Amino acid sequence: MTKEEYYKILDDYVYEYEDEKIAEVAQNYLDEGYDALDAILHGLVPGMKRAGDAFQEEEYFVTDLLLCSDAMNNALDVLKPHLEKNELEHNHTVVIGVVEGDTHDIGKNLVKTMFQTQGFEVIDLGRDVEVHKFVDAAEEHGAEIICLSTLMTTTMRNMRRVVEILEERGIRDKYKVMIGGGPISQSFADKIGADKYTIDAIEAVKAAKELLKIN
Repeated sequence: MTKEEYYKILDDYVYEYEDEKIAEVAQNYLDEGYDALDAILHGLVPGMKRAGDAFQEEEYFVTDLLLCSDAMNNALDVLKPHLEKNELEHNHTVVIGVVEGDTHDIGKNLVKTMFQTQGFEVIDLGRDVEVHKFVDAAEEHGAEIICLSTLMTTTMRNMRRVVEILEERGIRDKYKVMIGGGPISQSFADKIGADKYTIDAIEAVKAAKELLKIN
């Protein structure tokens, strides 16, 4: 098969949560000599985006998204060891998590995966993270970027609080703050003083590279 045909199958298998078949397809793709990163960018990520769109349109439920994520991760387990070394050597660290009060972490997990495939060290704080822990972790691990996620309007204020804590400690300029999630917008990012708002995982990685001036 051509690599484009493999992309389509990987895309469909994520979307249709074929978690048992997808690993074999990923292995066959590698056996053909195709690039691992391309399979992630052009197969797995689009499939997960379709699932996310279906969720927004209420065609998929949270359980469906979790199953899609499982399928994607099964393929990633096969593909990750074959990523080119230079794709994994930036020496830049990102702290990521879902802000306090929210436990929706599928989007955050996808962003985390995309960062890892592009060579970032990712400190994943998980979900329902107390605001000060983002700042504490950034300081502890020497991070350059703090990524905040939420799918709930009621917890958006905690994103602002992270920025405020950075300002209160006099270290705002040390970190780039990126935010994302269903209810988030560029106007909200501007309002709270975040450095970047991104709509999806691919854009998040692009934005991070721009902020850190990585080619």
